Amino acid sequence: MRGEPSCPKCGGRVRAPGLFSDSWQCDAHGAVHPLQPVIPPSVEGLGVVVHRAQVPVWMPWPLPVGWLFTGVASAGDDRSGGRAVAVACSGPGPLGGSGELVLVAEELGVGLGARYAGIKGPDPGAHLSMERPPQTKVLAAGRPTPLWHVAGAPGDRAVFAGEACGLWLWAVIWPEQSGLLMYDDMVLTDLRDAGAEVDLLPCGALSPRVLGP
Repeated sequence: MRGEPSCPKCGGRVRAPGLFSDSWQCDAHGAVHPLQPVIPPSVEGLGVVVHRAQVPVWMPWPLPVGWLFTGVASAGDDRSGGRAVAVACSGPGPLGGSGELVLVAEELGVGLGARYAGIKGPDPGAHLSMERPPQTKVLAAGRPTPLWHVAGAPGDRAVFAGEACGLWLWAVIWPEQSGLLMYDDMVLTDLRDAGAEVDLLPCGALSPRVLGP
């Protein structure tokens, strides 16, 4: 678990704003929204991320049977707020074994979703066949939201992406066969609007997936 902000696109070190730049800088990617250190899953820690988020904090709600909240990561600083948020959940896979899901909401160009997806980023557009019908749909904040399969992702995961609330929405699932979860009428809630129900969220151990590659 990293103790300092890092680049959301590559995980490398970033330099804080200073005399010659008013933004966080990565040697490989230039100006970035810094990825904050991942904190262990807890209702309190999630509340901190929700409070500062400028993008939706998506969570399957209700969680699939047996699933737990297993981590959250966000990119952005105290000045800009969270410009990308990744929420991890883990539980029984639809075909047996265990499954893991990371949902990412992010602004254009942040690159956090592409990093979890294992593709060249920063955005999914070039990897989506949006001229074709979507492979699946979720209900996000009460609205039907089409998601397309993301081409070029590693074979150990299933990746879907689309737009929700004018921002990118990524769903990355391990192992690949657990992607069947996305065809099961999944309902996503923005935890910024969930109120006291968040206090009932079941928490598990920190998922290594949310730490990134």
